[in-house]
Amino acid sequence: MSELRYELVRGEVIASRLEPLAALRLQVFRDWPYLYEGSMEYERHYLETYSRCPDSLAVLAWDAQTCIAATTALPLREASPEMQEPFLRANIDTSDILYFGESVVLSPYRGRGVGLRFFAEREAHARQLGLGHCAFCAVDRPEQHPLKPAGYLSNDGFWQRRGYQRQPDLVCHFDWQDLGEPAPSRHPLTYWLKTL
Repeated sequence: MSELRYELVRGEVIASRLEPLAALRLQVFRDWPYLYEGSMEYERHYLETYSRCPDSLAVLAWDAQTCIAATTALPLREASPEMQEPFLRANIDTSDILYFGESVVLSPYRGRGVGLRFFAEREAHARQLGLGHCAFCAVDRPEQHPLKPAGYLSNDGFWQRRGYQRQPDLVCHFDWQDLGEPAPSRHPLTYWLKTL
């Protein structure tokens, strides 16, 4: 594999990268643990939140002309009400938190430091904005879920080594259609938080 090229785009420029971002989300989130049966239309709509926010960031990793990984971030105060709700309910100020959106990496490129680079770039962005905390949420699935791959290792250890701590009292909920299901259903996602 060739050396990867990283591209950082901010604010409205993200609109020009919606197609590769959406395509990666659709491909990677079909896998465990998200099992997401998404649509390009929904993805474009979701990602427009980032292109409308002047303080947002997207980092794309390219192998030649192919986008093989991407991540996004924006101030939590600019995120959807559903994302902010657990913090507001706990009386936590959202104006000091950078929210990390997805971090999606095609499987052949995992283990090459892409995730480390994504965390470094997003944390640097938080510091540039004068924010003191970073947060992201991850879906909660039952340990005995029938579609969980044998030998699956969660990202929990990786996140803990980056200094993030799981916040069991900060849980948001989103609806999406799981693979093989006839309709969308509600899914809990627990936040992880780090003080910079």
